[in-house]
Amino acid sequence: MGDPRAQEGLGGALVFPFSEEEIVRYSRHIILQEVGGVGQRKLKDARVLVVGAGGLGSPAAFYLAAAGIGTLGIVDDDVVDLSNLQRQILHRTEDVGKPKVDSAHRALTALNPGVRVVTYRERLSAANVMDLIRDYDVIVDGVDNFSTRYLLNDACVMAGKPLVDAGILRWDGMLMTIRPGEGPCYRCVFPEPPPAGVIPSCQEAGVIGAIAGVMGTLQALEAIKLILGVGETLSGRLLLFDALEGRFRQVNAAQDPDCPVCGDHPTITELIEYDLACELPETGAAAGPTERKNPS
Repeated sequence: MGDPRAQEGLGGALVFPFSEEEIVRYSRHIILQEVGGVGQRKLKDARVLVVGAGGLGSPAAFYLAAAGIGTLGIVDDDVVDLSNLQRQILHRTEDVGKPKVDSAHRALTALNPGVRVVTYRERLSAANVMDLIRDYDVIVDGVDNFSTRYLLNDACVMAGKPLVDAGILRWDGMLMTIRPGEGPCYRCVFPEPPPAGVIPSCQEAGVIGAIAGVMGTLQALEAIKLILGVGETLSGRLLLFDALEGRFRQVNAAQDPDCPVCGDHPTITELIEYDLACELPETGAAAGPTERKNPS
């Protein structure tokens, strides 16, 4: 394999993209055949945006920072609540009442000072989503409501950005990877948000904290595989996890030619925000959608 620090530069001269500290930090990656020095450099050059610093975004961001993602963006407009700490591991008790992006920045830079953490204390909307995702290679969906989930799916399809989506409730988790042009999007599987009362919120039904860790970590793994270009991602497959039974199962998902956003003849060509009531953590339980197109 040669010196993992060395890359060939102009005139055949060897250049060293990693410091001695980075060689030690990422040594377990570098000795992997599928990663090596070249793969670790891909991670260092990569830009990943995590939307939501909550139950899913916390473990996803932790493992992405630990992996050496060069630029890690965090989008969240919320503050830390005491009830968050059962599963949102980016935050500490002393962070209660403070912006989640601040405690996320502190935790991630403490873990890996070599990662550039960029925070956006704002709520994702039709007005800002394209600007937020534009400069990132992979988007990780850790949102807490259906309105934002559909908006993020549609924006990523339109922008051609890979999106790693997950959801959790009670003891169950769900995960899929969306690769525009190569497989189904979220709307291919779930065309519209559910009507009121069909899916309870975590506040109503509860959620075991560790399920967020399982699914958020799997999201980080999917993002890493996308960046490295190795293995098989969960594009075209829905991964379901039942923690009580200790079972994973997969459901195949095909791209819908009639999908309104990624189908053969899209009918959604502008970003839509749904006005949904009762949007609560991790589940996106919602009621009564109405459409409002982006005025810009």
